[in-house]
Amino acid sequence: MSEELYDKGMQTRREVLGDHYVDKALAASDDFSDAFQELVTAHCWGTVWQREALPRATRSLVTVAILTSLRATTELQGHVRGALRNGCSVDEIREVLLHAAIYCGMPAGVEAFRAVRPVIEAWQKGEQG
Repeated sequence: MSEELYDKGMQTRREVLGDHYVDKALAASDDFSDAFQELVTAHCWGTVWQREALPRATRSLVTVAILTSLRATTELQGHVRGALRNGCSVDEIREVLLHAAIYCGMPAGVEAFRAVRPVIEAWQKGEQG
């Protein structure tokens, strides 16, 4: 793996998700999962998130929709925080969740709204992690 790719990825990962979230993920890593953390950082954040055709806010909203469809609620919470950090509004996030609920199914929408509510409430209180 390219050290430059990893470093660019780590910078973007921290800018989008915040230091607290990234530090927590890295602290939970061990000999078994270190390779996965490197893969995510270099290839997800160091390659795909570096592409310029989509602005970060748009990329965040797409990610929120995809994670809703997968019912990946833990990742969804982190990426909703990232979407807010990338300048997306609460209204935009709500609209993406509503849209995803129609196309992904109501149970996925219910889980997404349930998972996202505390993140939105914390953000609105100024707890931006």
